[in-house]
Amino acid sequence: MLRRTAYALLGLALSATVTACGARSGPDAATAAASRGPITVWLSNNAQEVEWGKKMVADWNGQHPDQKITARNIPAGKTSEEAISASIIAGSTACLVFNTPPASVPQFEKQVGLVPLSDFPDGNKYIDGRSGSLAAQYRSADGSYYQMPWKSNPGMILYNKKIFKKAGLDPEHPRLATYDEFLESSRKIVRSGAAKAAIWPAPSSEFFQSWFDFYPAFIAESGGKQLVKDGKPQFDTAAGRRVADFWRQLYAEKLAPQESYPGDALGEQKTAMSTVGPWAVAAYKDSLDWGVVPVPTSDGRPANEVHTFSDEKSIGMFSSCENRATAWDVMKFATSKEQDGKFLATTGQMPMRENLTSAYPGFFAENPSYKAFADQAERVVEVPNVPGSIDMWQAFRDAWTKSVIFGRQSTESALHDADVRITKILAEY
Repeated sequence: MLRRTAYALLGLALSATVTACGARSGPDAATAAASRGPITVWLSNNAQEVEWGKKMVADWNGQHPDQKITARNIPAGKTSEEAISASIIAGSTACLVFNTPPASVPQFEKQVGLVPLSDFPDGNKYIDGRSGSLAAQYRSADGSYYQMPWKSNPGMILYNKKIFKKAGLDPEHPRLATYDEFLESSRKIVRSGAAKAAIWPAPSSEFFQSWFDFYPAFIAESGGKQLVKDGKPQFDTAAGRRVADFWRQLYAEKLAPQESYPGDALGEQKTAMSTVGPWAVAAYKDSLDWGVVPVPTSDGRPANEVHTFSDEKSIGMFSSCENRATAWDVMKFATSKEQDGKFLATTGQMPMRENLTSAYPGFFAENPSYKAFADQAERVVEVPNVPGSIDMWQAFRDAWTKSVIFGRQSTESALHDADVRITKILAEY
C-alpha cells in the first residue's frame, strides 16, 4: 500500500506527455559520449534513498573535483514519471535519474529521451556482470540496454503473527503455500473476527495495481513468465486462469474486500496479510510481529522455486546529458559493490546484484529479517519491456477489475478478451 501511491496518475500523465514530439535536440551524441565534466542527478523523494544519494555524491565529489555531481530530488509533479517525461520534451532532464521505472522506459525511448548504455564500450559487460541472468529482462526490443537495473523490492506475503494466533492458526508455521491452504487460513481469519480481511490489495482500476495482486501470483504459478513474451501475451493460459480463479474466490467469499482502505490496512491491523517488499521490514519493525513467506502457488512448490515480481527501479541516462563519459562512470560508481552495500544498509532495498547474501554476509548476519527477501531477489521477473506498456497494463487491469474483483464476467472470458485487446495494442505499436 505504501509504495503504490508513487504510481498514481502515471498512465494519464504519460499519455498526455508522450506525443509525436520527441525530446528537444540534444548534444551531439559522439561528442557527449567522450565528454567529462559536472553532471546533475535526480534522486527519488524517498528519505532513505536521499540519505544514501547525498553520501554517494559526497564520496564521488571528493575523488573527482573536476567532475562534480549536483544532486536534486526529481522535480515536483503529479508523478515523478510525468516530471521526467515533461523534462525530456523540454530538454532539461538530469544526466542520471535514480528511480526510472521500467514500465516507462519504452515511452521514454519513444521520446528519444534515453541514451543507449550498450553504446559504451563496456556497457553490456558491466550490466551483465553486475546483475547476471536477471539483466536480460531489461534489454529493449533492439537488444540494447536503455536502463541500468538498480534495485528491487521482490514481492512476498507478509503476515501478522498476532492476528494468525487470534484466528487459531500457527503463526510460526503458517499454512499459506498452496491455494487451498491460503483460502482455508483466510477463512479462519475472517470468520473468527481476528481481522476484517485476510488480504487487502487495492481493488481500484489503476494499471499498476495488478503488480501487487495478479502479477506476483502469475509469475509464481507460471514458473517465472512475464505477461508478454516474444510479442505474445502469456496470461490466457492454464496458469493464468488458476491465478484468476484463486483471486476470484478470495473476493467472492469476502476474504479480500472490494473497497479500498483509506490508509495502511496492514499497519492498522485491518488485514492479516499483504504483498510487500523488503521496504516493509523497516516500516513495520516497531509495530507488528510479522513473518514472511513466498507468494502461494496451486501446488505449494518449494520456496527456492518460487518467482515473483521485482518492483524494480532502474537508473536512466538521459539524452540532454552533455558529459556522458562522466555520467557513465558515475553509474558504475553508484552501483559498485561498495556503494551497493551502503545502499542496502541505508535503505533495506535489494541491489540488482547476484548472490546478495554472500556479497554482504555482515549485513545479513546483523539483519536476518532481510534474508528471505535477499533469497527471493534471485528469482524476480520484470514487467515486459515493450512499447505500449502502460496501455497494455491498463487493458489487463480493466478486465481483472470487472471479472475477478466484481464478478461481472467469467474469469476465463475476461482473460481471453484481455489477450485479444493486448495483442492489438502490441501490434499497434
